[in-house]
Amino acid sequence: MSSSSASLPLKTAPGSGAMDPATLGLAIFTIIAWASAFPAIRAALGGFGPLELGSVRFAIAAVPAALFLAITRPKLPEWRDAWRFGFGGLVFVAGYTVLLNLGQQTVSAGAASFIININPIITAALAMLVLGERFSGSQWLGSAISLSGVGLIAFGQNGAALDLGFGVLLVLGAAFCNSLTTIVQKPLFAHHKPLTVTAWNMVVGGLLLTPFLPSGIAQAETASTESLYAMLYLAIVPSLITYATWTTLLSRLPAARASNLLYAAPPVATLISFLWLGEVPTLFGILGGAMALGGVVIVNLKR
Repeated sequence: MSSSSASLPLKTAPGSGAMDPATLGLAIFTIIAWASAFPAIRAALGGFGPLELGSVRFAIAAVPAALFLAITRPKLPEWRDAWRFGFGGLVFVAGYTVLLNLGQQTVSAGAASFIININPIITAALAMLVLGERFSGSQWLGSAISLSGVGLIAFGQNGAALDLGFGVLLVLGAAFCNSLTTIVQKPLFAHHKPLTVTAWNMVVGGLLLTPFLPSGIAQAETASTESLYAMLYLAIVPSLITYATWTTLLSRLPAARASNLLYAAPPVATLISFLWLGEVPTLFGILGGAMALGGVVIVNLKR
């Protein structure tokens, strides 16, 4: 767990929506780190199977998470909250990871990052139904612009990158896992620290993926250097650190608004994918990325 993340004070009430400098810094880091996960997964899949990659990635991330829980000794969740912790490990870590890894076997990193970003629309709808959050007209407008940008980029992908087949459905399933967990775990932040929630997610998710760990270790022995480095990067940055910054961000902002910030991740993922994997964005991709970023600005304008 990142010590810098752990030391950040919560200057705003949970879910208050204030975008102070610390919250803005968390948002920027989370967007960049989360975006980098998509090309890292594609690189790591060159040496690991999708299930094995998930098991090794979160076995590494779960160790410092477990140490964090052992050292800080947070209060155990009450029975009414215990299922929410289990849900995060099962759905947000194990389910999301397995579905995304399986999907990215056939879906490019750039395309996957945009498909995942149907998540904020799902989250917004669930937040209204379950949490009673209000989504204003301008926020819906910003979401529509961003989602249109996502669609434009998807339209501009070549057929191999965005074949409307099983891989796309798997990535959409990962997006749904993200949205469901955002709604289910949001109430935990009233009584539990964000880093505690993150640590439990890592530990539970890592344990659930252990059946695939022996074969994952065997694959690591023969994997290329690039795949190994990509796997280690996934375990440390997008997993251990970014899950912590995301839950901290979620504790500071309403669920739907926090999820809308992730619309900025696909353009960043497209740039990283170009630099790392040589994926070349199309004109539609550039225009769609600008729309996605514009929608984020509209949603998060101070009122």
